[in-house]
Amino acid sequence: AVTILCILLLVVCIRAKDVIIPAKPPVSFFSSRSLVLDLFQGQLDYAEHVRRDSEVVLLFFYAPWCGQSIAARAEIEHAANRLSDQVLFVAVNCWWNQGKCRKQKHFFYFPVIHLYHRSFGPIEYKGPMSAVYIEKFVRRVMKPLLYIPSQSELLDFLSNYEPGVLGYFEFSSSPQPPGYLTFFTSALHSLKKDYLGTVRFGVITNKHLAKLVSLVHSGSVYLHRHFNTSLVFPREVLNYTAENIYKWASENRETLFRWLRPHGGKSLLLHNELKKGPALFLFLPFDPLAESHPLIDEITEVALEYNNCHGDQVVERLLQHLRRVDAPMFQSLAPQPPAPLLDTPPMAASPCCNSVVLPQGHSYSRTHNVCELCVNQTAGGLRPSSASMPQCSFFEMAAALDSFYLKEQTFYHAASDSMECSNFLTSYSPFSYYTACCRTINRGVVSFIDSEQGVFETPTLAFSSLEKKCEVAAPSSLPHIEENRYLFPEVGVASTTFTGLSCRTNKTLNIYLLDSNLFWLYAERLGAPSSTHVKEFATIVDVKEESHYILDPKQTLMKFTLESFIQNFSVLYSPLKRHLIGSDPAQFPSQHLITEVTTDTFWEVVLRRQDVLLLYYAPWCGFCPSLNHVFIQLARLLPVDALTVARIDVSQNDLPWEFMVDRLPTILFFPCNRKDLSVKYPEDLPITLPNLLRFILHHSDPASAPQQSRVSTQDCLQSEAVLQQGHISHLEREIQKLRAEISSLHRAQVQVEGQLSNARRDERRRLRQQQTLEKQHSLLQRHSEQLQALCAQKARELQELADASQTLLAENAWLKILVATMEKKLEGQDRAEDPAPRTEVRPEHPEPTGAPQLPGSAPSPSNGSSSLAPERKGENRTD
Repeated sequence: AVTILCILLLVVCIRAKDVIIPAKPPVSFFSSRSLVLDLFQGQLDYAEHVRRDSEVVLLFFYAPWCGQSIAARAEIEHAANRLSDQVLFVAVNCWWNQGKCRKQKHFFYFPVIHLYHRSFGPIEYKGPMSAVYIEKFVRRVMKPLLYIPSQSELLDFLSNYEPGVLGYFEFSSSPQPPGYLTFFTSALHSLKKDYLGTVRFGVITNKHLAKLVSLVHSGSVYLHRHFNTSLVFPREVLNYTAENIYKWASENRETLFRWLRPHGGKSLLLHNELKKGPALFLFLPFDPLAESHPLIDEITEVALEYNNCHGDQVVERLLQHLRRVDAPMFQSLAPQPPAPLLDTPPMAASPCCNSVVLPQGHSYSRTHNVCELCVNQTAGGLRPSSASMPQCSFFEMAAALDSFYLKEQTFYHAASDSMECSNFLTSYSPFSYYTACCRTINRGVVSFIDSEQGVFETPTLAFSSLEKKCEVAAPSSLPHIEENRYLFPEVGVASTTFTGLSCRTNKTLNIYLLDSNLFWLYAERLGAPSSTHVKEFATIVDVKEESHYILDPKQTLMKFTLESFIQNFSVLYSPLKRHLIGSDPAQFPSQHLITEVTTDTFWEVVLRRQDVLLLYYAPWCGFCPSLNHVFIQLARLLPVDALTVARIDVSQNDLPWEFMVDRLPTILFFPCNRKDLSVKYPEDLPITLPNLLRFILHHSDPASAPQQSRVSTQDCLQSEAVLQQGHISHLEREIQKLRAEISSLHRAQVQVEGQLSNARRDERRRLRQQQTLEKQHSLLQRHSEQLQALCAQKARELQELADASQTLLAENAWLKILVATMEKKLEGQDRAEDPAPRTEVRPEHPEPTGAPQLPGSAPSPSNGSSSLAPERKGENRTD
């Protein structure tokens, strides 16, 4: 038993030990032909060694199992193929547990890219893992300062959308002027703090060029700002250190728009930006390595004009440079006081005009009224031919158009060849008067052509030169002001309606740029088409107003379309149409009873001239599917031309705020011709067919419905009575079935009761057997305890016997020694008492003459023979 117990303990100990398979040795992550030095065993010390011998080094820390590291491998190789002659690319396996990199570095994600510029670093790159972006960032680290040798390049530097910092250093006096290394290091600090490189650093060595930006002394630093006063680094207040220069530039910089590069994980990047106010998101394909970006230059021009509230002369010079207009040589770009605002608007001297197409009249189906609306601050009339080009602001024309549309019925007259002009006084416009001159023409006389040509064919009636260039819209639509901008591109250049718009509206936009090559998925979520050849998209999101507008994807993303898009958003009553995300319309057969409504079909189905009962539902609503059979019965009961039964999935479709609901399911009834009087089904009333019929009949207006589609109350009541009678007969049949089932259940109950009685007897018998077994078990248990106690007692007795045996063995050994000693002593005494010599054969080895005496023993008596016999007897007995 003891042996078995020991074996079991040994097996348990063996199984308790962890079985660890050693990791496989790492292999090379990059190919042998790669220009990247692959330290796949994590030799961090060797990486530090080679880093000291190179000017610019890129360290790529990876994990072999990481999918992102595997995806970035090809991008790193592509960048290394282009920069290997200038930059050392080193890859380090930072996952192998035996490598020094794993023991010294503790990264929370892979891959990690660190750049070193000589002794400065590490500069961590957190941008997109794309070869072009990595190469762009490496080139910025290689050349953090831009050399500005001429006035043209100075304008390029200052007109860039990124804030610029310029340093003036005289290299003629010394090979390395004082403060240059500090300024150089501050540029590297900028890249280390912000991987996007939003602050650009430049160097000027020409003193005449430096004077244009108010830099006189060597070592001075200039921060350019477009709309606020530009600054010079205060060396008398702050210490001239690299950290202070970068901190001063980042705290005082001014940005026109911002690049957004979401990393793909969960973050609050977009949320934090949308909280600041309305946002204009521009998606455009961006190549970081391209020498020029024409579209970004146009966006920069739009941003400069949008924020140029005071008509700053420096901004005007930069705009002329962006437009590639030859401007006269300027003397200084130093900070200048803002120009005083004019007391009167610039359009007071020359009014502006706009062509307006009035809606088609009811009685004159073949006529259109074309008018020219001119803003005028005098009471005198103004002939349309006297207006040459629109020069008024967007808000001035918008106010005049609002007044004109309110009074357009004045010009609903019969066809006439004469031109009629009227002056109207508006009470809520900042202008005293506006003049409208209209003429009625025949639709058959004028043939309309494509809007891309933008001209009329020669009409029978003569119009002004502006009318000949205007494009007449459809009879049922009213054109916006911005439509004329596409017809006259030269007007947008000279016009000042857009300049300083951000200061004249309460809906100032923040502009953000995203690379559509990387983040087109965000554009699709915001309304961009999924299949398009040119990935350009613009959208405005206003979280506070819960509005979302998109630029028509058919329009080209350019300066004029952006200006019109921003102007339409900035007016008080924006003509832009909110973009609502909706699901694709369901393809149901024509005989389908319930109409599935989407965002695109909501106005057509719900707001048409017919009563509509609309159910709001969602796939996650558990109670909503239970109402389907009620709505199907309702649709079968009522004629199709009397009521439309529809439903809409609110989880897949956006609706205008006036038609939103706060709980599901919700039922709304839209009466015909009174869609503003929609009624909500009571929440405390059960949703049944009779209740729905009473609800519809109570709120519907039979007089407003067509004669052929009216349903009388008596017919509905009769239909309801027939339906109730059908329900009653159906319930009677169900009752009969239930009675038959009850009788069968009674018979089954008798059988089950008999089986239960037998089971109870078996249960009692089993209980008695169980009690008997329990008693036997208790007896056996007590007997086992007694045997265990007896076994323990016997074990103790055996132990006592073993101890006594050991004691007796020891005593026996002592007795043997004592007997042997006594015998030797007695033999010696016998030889001494016998005087006669005896001839004896002596043993070869004589016994000792004296026997050793045991310590503590008494001396032996003389008559040893008398005591020897008992001792031998005792010896025999002991043996």
